[in-house]
Amino acid sequence: MGSRTTSAPTLADVAEHLGVSRTTVSNAYNRPDQLSPSLRERVLAAAGELGYAGPNPMARSLRRGSTGSLGLVFDQNLRYIFSDPAAVLFLSGVAAGCEEQGSGLALVPALPEGAAEVVRSALVDGYVMFCTPEDDERFEAVRARGLPYVLVDYSPLAAGPHVNIDDRGGARAVAQHLVDLGHRRLGIVLPWAYGCETAQDAEDLSGPALATDEQRWRSFIRHERLVGWRDAIEPAGIDWTTVPVGSAPDRAQGSGYASAAQLLDRADRPTAIICLSDVLAFGVQRAAAERGIRIPQDLSVVGFDDIPEAAAAGLTTAFQDHAAKGEQAVRLLTQGGDDVLLPTRLVVRSSSGPAPS
Repeated sequence: MGSRTTSAPTLADVAEHLGVSRTTVSNAYNRPDQLSPSLRERVLAAAGELGYAGPNPMARSLRRGSTGSLGLVFDQNLRYIFSDPAAVLFLSGVAAGCEEQGSGLALVPALPEGAAEVVRSALVDGYVMFCTPEDDERFEAVRARGLPYVLVDYSPLAAGPHVNIDDRGGARAVAQHLVDLGHRRLGIVLPWAYGCETAQDAEDLSGPALATDEQRWRSFIRHERLVGWRDAIEPAGIDWTTVPVGSAPDRAQGSGYASAAQLLDRADRPTAIICLSDVLAFGVQRAAAERGIRIPQDLSVVGFDDIPEAAAAGLTTAFQDHAAKGEQAVRLLTQGGDDVLLPTRLVVRSSSGPAPS
């Protein structure tokens, strides 16, 4: 082997070690039917011994300089990607961006195991990273490949080009709307706010100081919206440290329902509930209806996202353009440019009204 041991082993090193042709080693990976099982096992065993990880997945596309496909690394499983309304809108935006660029799309969802290997072997020219953990093995695999990538809904502290929305501004707008309606007994519904009893607890849990928090990858959006709500609530004379929080383990409507029960069954029941998302707000609406609590006469409910179902539910919410977020991510990945911050805006519907006297 000689001096080759000082650098990463190659296909040629394996061939030399075994005394076979390079084609034989290549076939062991790419055309196993061309070799006997015993010979293929010898090749793979020798490769493992030498530390050869296999052929570069990009090699087959080097002649034309690109694969013609982009990868989307998502923070949830495939079922969620195709069922959650906000995720579907974002995915449609990514697809539109790919069509505009003439590119295909490879999805890399959260998997029980092997997701990093999917990233390492996918034939793509770059990746859109959507709200994945910063210590996710897939994120590490993307960076290790040296391909371009774009971060969507990440803290600006994470290295790389970003596409974000004005979470803080949108949150401030919905909270200010409730304050202007005279509400002073407010409650907040959040996912993953384990052990939090008040809004201040949740903000502390989401803060940048908790760099080792196992849920920190979700914290950026949650923290921005908490700060936005506080921006409107505290100037109204409401003690932020006393605003109660209802929480459950995930982002589904059932979690909104369970979280609402924690708030609506209190002796000092809120007159308005602010939700991290529209889907959670739908669960709050259902919990209120089961208790005979009228919306908005007895309780105002606001969300965030303005997914299509929000209009039918009469939900007051903060609009964000999910599809544009996906399209901008693809454009930034393929064309470069500055970080993108998309606006949000308040959408007032029938789920919010004056505070009951």
